[in-house]
Amino acid sequence: MGWYFGLFLVSGFCSILYEIVWLRLSMAQFGVTSALVSIVLSMFMAGLGLGSWGSGYLLRTYETRRIPALRLYALTELLIGISALLVPLQLLWGRHVLERVGTSSSWAYYLASGVCIGATLVPWCACMGATIPLAMLAIRNRFPQESHRSFSYLYLANVLGAVLGATLPLLLIELYGFHGTLRVGAILNCMLAVCALVLSLRLPELGPSPREVPTVSIKVVPSPKNRRLVALLFATGLTSMGMEVVWIRQFTPYMGTAVYAFASILGLYLASTFAGSRIYRRRIKQDDGRLVWIFLGLFALLPLLTADPHFNIPKALRLLFGIAPFSAALGFVTPMLVDRCSSGDPGKAGSAYAVNVLGCIVGPLLAGFLLLPLTSERWVLFILSLPWLILGLNPEWASDLKTVEPRAARLGKVRYGVAALAICLLVFSRDYQSHFANPVVLRDNTATVIAADDGKGKQLFVNGVGMSRLLMVTKIMAHLPLAFLDHPPQKTLVICFGMGTTYLSLISWGVPSTAVELVPSVPRMFGYFHSDGPEILRSPLSHVVIDDGRRYLERTSDQYDVITIDPPPPIQSAGSSLLYSKEFYRTVKQRLRPDGILQQWLPGGDAVVHASVTRALVESFPYVRVFHTVRLSSVREWGFHFLASNRPLLRLTASELAEKLPPAAVKDFMEWNDQPSVEREFAEILSNELSPDQVIAEAPRAPALSDDQPVNEYLLLRKSLMHKRWQ
Repeated sequence: MGWYFGLFLVSGFCSILYEIVWLRLSMAQFGVTSALVSIVLSMFMAGLGLGSWGSGYLLRTYETRRIPALRLYALTELLIGISALLVPLQLLWGRHVLERVGTSSSWAYYLASGVCIGATLVPWCACMGATIPLAMLAIRNRFPQESHRSFSYLYLANVLGAVLGATLPLLLIELYGFHGTLRVGAILNCMLAVCALVLSLRLPELGPSPREVPTVSIKVVPSPKNRRLVALLFATGLTSMGMEVVWIRQFTPYMGTAVYAFASILGLYLASTFAGSRIYRRRIKQDDGRLVWIFLGLFALLPLLTADPHFNIPKALRLLFGIAPFSAALGFVTPMLVDRCSSGDPGKAGSAYAVNVLGCIVGPLLAGFLLLPLTSERWVLFILSLPWLILGLNPEWASDLKTVEPRAARLGKVRYGVAALAICLLVFSRDYQSHFANPVVLRDNTATVIAADDGKGKQLFVNGVGMSRLLMVTKIMAHLPLAFLDHPPQKTLVICFGMGTTYLSLISWGVPSTAVELVPSVPRMFGYFHSDGPEILRSPLSHVVIDDGRRYLERTSDQYDVITIDPPPPIQSAGSSLLYSKEFYRTVKQRLRPDGILQQWLPGGDAVVHASVTRALVESFPYVRVFHTVRLSSVREWGFHFLASNRPLLRLTASELAEKLPPAAVKDFMEWNDQPSVEREFAEILSNELSPDQVIAEAPRAPALSDDQPVNEYLLLRKSLMHKRWQ
């Protein structure tokens, strides 16, 4: 049995590794919108469910001992290993197909991309989903005395592997990139296939007759109660994945937006699930699980307390006490329910687990696209926990499915006490926006957006993370590249709307301007930060598009004189590298006029990030200029302004640059400026110019930032053990 545990430990590791990498590769090919991310994750889970159900059905219908189950398992692991190499090529092919076909609307694009992603991921993920029923059949044939709870045994190993898969791949990506990490996964899956094949030879499956199978201690569940189990399995999947969506919004203000923050949530969820499953395995003959059902609803509401901004709690403890209890409880009940449904039958276990996976698909869609746009995180959490609160008042509905006598008399006071605590959590807890005085809050299926004055001025928050303030640097992003043009501009583009300051500055030149913003609610805040915002949005010069900026550039045929980019801070935000990579700059070049200018702002980062982004620009454009704003007395801000073009950039003086600004642009540029004139402002900017070689020299061995190796996002090793790698 230890061999089976080891196989599924590694298999669980590889499955999460593939999920992380495939999601990121899909984002690079099809966009970073919430809808696209939901499509990818839904297809991944759909494949798991289809494989689990399909293999279970086939085993029930065509079970045969001509081919040992372990050899079939070895074949599935081999196919999964092959998928690691083929999926990136399939995703790239799917993108090329969409480029040729073309789409007239966002919904048509999502439908077409969903078909491409589904055709790519579902067959391979079905192989992953088929592994548990196949291994259960092998266990039943070789170790019949263990068969009645073999699902929970394999589930335990799989979840432990998934815990490692949520953390270790982040280090592999930093070292080897996404494609190199996939090759590591492919090697591991091939090793699993070889091990399973060898085991099938050394541990022959006995295939005992039914009379030889010892009687199990778990009672076979009658059909009506079996339907209850199936409903509970669907509900556990729905609420667990739906709550993950809510947790991300609740804890992002404290954990940040780096990949390590999301990995912390996923890793803690999986580790707690493992702990709960381990407890179930130890207490399978001692406890009917009734106490877990009573506390499950209360545990689901604990994030209301730990995410409350009025409590000064260390962020690690916020996450631990908010997520771990509920996840551990689900880790207890999920394998328990499948064990009861299947009683060791691999076909029934496959079907039961498929129902759980179906709930995992519905949960994020329900929470992200229906509930969160309508109400706050705390009420969504309450809605998702409500079935468990009701069940906690009547746990016999679930726990009388075993032969243990009920203990309702002793637990009566406990269940009502738990319900009272749950009501207190709901009534007295507060959302993150209560931290501000008079905030303006908008919600959509992408994020919760808050506009508020935090005492230092107006600020924009997306999921609790400060995005922007009313700063001079955002005006420079528009006026600097426009002043360097050798002809009057005809059309401009800004990617990432933010407060709209850069967009407002582009409009002040009197030219048609387009803004692309990922979060629908952000442009609706324009009037909060700029009194003339609503009027600007109604102007015939204005065009705001809700889309992923990179995907928009790939789909549009327009040509621009200036494209200015301001990715959301901080520099290490998950997914931000897709707006700094060589592949992105290749797309930008196609949308610039022959003498157009790309303006890229780099707000921070270490020497490796500076050198990596600069090298990516230098390798993409023949002409690049860099202005370091950290020492500007008038701006008092930070970062680098890059200007890149396919033609030589004019060598203009400060006075020549100032003369190019129309009166409205001069007024806009001087709005918050403590310099006496536009010329003095440009003079100070020009005085801090660096050559690209000077920036690259900070870390000369740093690679050009690419989709495959986003050095700005994955930096843990660089910051700790390998800080000299790129020096």
